[in-house]
Amino acid sequence: MSTDHASAITGDEFVSQLEDENRVSLERLGDLSTAGEAPQELTIERLLRVALKNELEASEIAAVWMTTTSELDVKLAFARQVGDEAKHYRMIVERLKALGVDAERIDPREGGYSALYEYLRQLQSTAARVAAGQFTREGIALVRNQCFIDFCEARGDEQTARLYRDVIQPDEQHHHELGRRLLARYATTENEQQVSRQAAQRTLELAEEIQEMARLKTGISRAPGC
Repeated sequence: MSTDHASAITGDEFVSQLEDENRVSLERLGDLSTAGEAPQELTIERLLRVALKNELEASEIAAVWMTTTSELDVKLAFARQVGDEAKHYRMIVERLKALGVDAERIDPREGGYSALYEYLRQLQSTAARVAAGQFTREGIALVRNQCFIDFCEARGDEQTARLYRDVIQPDEQHHHELGRRLLARYATTENEQQVSRQAAQRTLELAEEIQEMARLKTGISRAPGC
């Protein structure tokens, strides 16, 4: 992605440009997530365990950012996300229980936090946080969740597909659209636009690296986002 911008453009123009730039990477992520035939040992229960880690990290990073963000509208947006991601976590636990998994014994913190979480945690700029988190990471979630919905439907699990299609996806779409509005409001200087573009790019790079590592090491693909 190019960062060769002579001067700042308007916030709305910047968001449109960033969306176009992100789209290429998001399409590649979707293709990588669904590449090849899914093996039978790749079960919905196994992917929902991955989802718990994603939801916990998404909720926690929004909570960390909320405490150190001064802009009230952004602080409240992070607060909304904390609650939504925690709600998703609880609903996935209940779905795992219905599938016969002792979900209360699962601790998604085992193995440590992801490289993406560690990267997001150190972002300081409000615009960069919104660009990386709500705008880009939630955009990634929308793509991955759709891949997971398709996988659930192919395996005949309409109940899990419905949970994602009717509850989780609308929440993630809301976060993404809220991120769009906030980014247009706060990424209005050349510097903020540059750090926002860099944060979005690195978020996409890490998401792809993590996805490919999971596929190569454990055969995990089609995993939902957060």
